Amino acid sequence: MSIASSPDFFLTRLGDELVLQQGQPPQANPNVPRKRILVVGGGVTGFTSAWALLDAGYDVTVIAERWADPKNRITSQIAGALWEFPPAVCGKHTDVISLYNSKRWCMTAYRVFDKLQEIMPRSDYLDHGVQMRMANFFFDQKMENMPDRGQLDKYEEIVSQSDIKGVRRDSNIVNEHEVNQKAGVVDAYQHLAPVIDTDAYMHWLRFVLVCKGAIMETRRINGDLLHQEEELLAEYGADAIVNATGLAGLELAGDSSVYPLRGALIRVVNDGSKFPKVTEALAVTHDDTRGEDEDIVFIVPRNDNTLILGGLAQPHKYELDLTLDSPEIIRMRQRCNNFVPGLEHAEYDPDAPLVQGLRPFRGSNVRVERELRPRSDGSMSRIVHSYGQGGAGFSLSFGCASDVLELIQELEVGLPATKMSRSGRHQCTEAQA
Repeated sequence: MSIASSPDFFLTRLGDELVLQQGQPPQANPNVPRKRILVVGGGVTGFTSAWALLDAGYDVTVIAERWADPKNRITSQIAGALWEFPPAVCGKHTDVISLYNSKRWCMTAYRVFDKLQEIMPRSDYLDHGVQMRMANFFFDQKMENMPDRGQLDKYEEIVSQSDIKGVRRDSNIVNEHEVNQKAGVVDAYQHLAPVIDTDAYMHWLRFVLVCKGAIMETRRINGDLLHQEEELLAEYGADAIVNATGLAGLELAGDSSVYPLRGALIRVVNDGSKFPKVTEALAVTHDDTRGEDEDIVFIVPRNDNTLILGGLAQPHKYELDLTLDSPEIIRMRQRCNNFVPGLEHAEYDPDAPLVQGLRPFRGSNVRVERELRPRSDGSMSRIVHSYGQGGAGFSLSFGCASDVLELIQELEVGLPATKMSRSGRHQCTEAQA
């Protein structure tokens, strides 16, 4: 299937679920003027929200200071982009409401990514970079014996999700992957998961948006969006604004709880010449009970030729000044080398041996809700926020976009803004309507 002219697939909401379908989206009534939505943010969250809005019949303008570029990567391109059921490998996800919603958001994304690679094989006109690969998670003790039931509970929830394919728990997975005995892992489970080549996907996603009619404008916005909302709506002829600016939510949403979680990935050549080619994802999750900051192992095929090694999770570190000689990067590489025999012989990716970025975290984790503060004149704001996804932007992307679309539709019918809730957005808003 070629998307050279018009994409032959679309997103639509069926009930509370955003799904990917083949064909063209339903045609809007030509006698009803189309409303424009201004999306601020050109990362995976902003782009996915824009896609959902376009297919729902809105005109969309996306503005961003920077766009995905293989020579000057944005945060979305630096992401590990291994789909995970939350909480993810890097941890740091503690808010009950956010965690509850993230579990449904991630399953929406799983189903869309799975459908995407099914209807658009990688040999097609333009590679979207999505593959379903086996993801393996390892533990240094039986999950039942851990002081915290978190990992066991997570595994049992994964088992309960019928759409997650290939789920298997077996200590033999350790031997099957020839994990170094010195790594000390004794328990493991695996399942199929979307793994995204972020450079390819972000390029493909922008192409899809342009084909569907999105307008892209390079621009930086400073200051709280609420204080300039009416001017921006008038300037772009927009009906609402979606704030998907990640770490910039600190400024643009006036959210003082936003902070960076610095991460880095080593990129090595994965062609089988220096060590056995790695074709599945291998991960050891951060364990908060150990009191260690550096215990993550993250070994994931980025594509057929590149392997990424991680991970690092450094809160409140804004500087992007890490090098291959930085002590924490040396230790990160050593953890991965100690896990997979032969990996110490891997050659660095000549184009980008080390990439680093700032995951956008916040005190209450992910925020997908309307602006709760009124405008200066007391009227209802027309801003919808979607930021704080941290290291799970791809895993949550389509689920968050589904809620963004619902919130925009709430605005249209005049429902009041409500805080995120684990009781479900429809019930919450209807109770207050």
